[in-house]
Amino acid sequence: MSFLIPRFSDIVDIIVIAFLIYQALLIVRKSGANQVLWGLLFLFALYFLALVFNLKMLGSVLSVVRNYWILALVILFQPELRSVLARLNLSKELGLAFKKKETGQQYTALIDAISSMSFRKIGALIVLENKRRLNEYISSGEQIESNISTRLILTIFNTRSILHDGAIIIREDRIMAAKVVLPLSKKTEYVHKFGTRHLAGIGISELTDAIAIIVSEQTGHISVAHGGKIQVKVAFEELVQIISDASR
Repeated sequence: MSFLIPRFSDIVDIIVIAFLIYQALLIVRKSGANQVLWGLLFLFALYFLALVFNLKMLGSVLSVVRNYWILALVILFQPELRSVLARLNLSKELGLAFKKKETGQQYTALIDAISSMSFRKIGALIVLENKRRLNEYISSGEQIESNISTRLILTIFNTRSILHDGAIIIREDRIMAAKVVLPLSKKTEYVHKFGTRHLAGIGISELTDAIAIIVSEQTGHISVAHGGKIQVKVAFEELVQIISDASR
């Protein structure tokens, strides 16, 4: 009958099981996420102790928890997991919003530069790259690859600068090159009406989907060439809309 006499480890086993059942009832009653987390951590620690001290009954009970503890965490913390995922998605959206805001600031610098050159009657030719890459034209000029800056653009088109003769090409929010040589339009209706700068703007728009912005050094008027056609005396509000649409 000695097998009916419990060993010390058996007594500890029974006491711990009873304690666990009691604690599980308390946790279910309170149903708080923090209590559940601490409860699972406590069970994990007990399982480790059961292995160390060879508590067979406790080990067999906790092995079930071991097999399903990840699933239990997912189910119990479903609202919290959703909240975390929502925050991650929000962070992504905030990152995109920040990028858009940063891009908007870059194009504000471009608009400020064009406005200043128009007021001072400084000739300029600015090409906004679209879907069609302009690598062959970029390689023909002086490659810069710089952020859009009002001062940089004004410096490039300053008549004392060696870079002022030619076009600058902008890809997204960066100035890729200056002093770029562009093909001239050969359409009779334009050749007899416009100078080299305007013809170059029209020419690049005939061969690509780029948008060319031209500032006349004679009048300060702003023109926009796109799709082989040119719009002259573009109002400042129209220019803002054109650049805003191009940046999307």
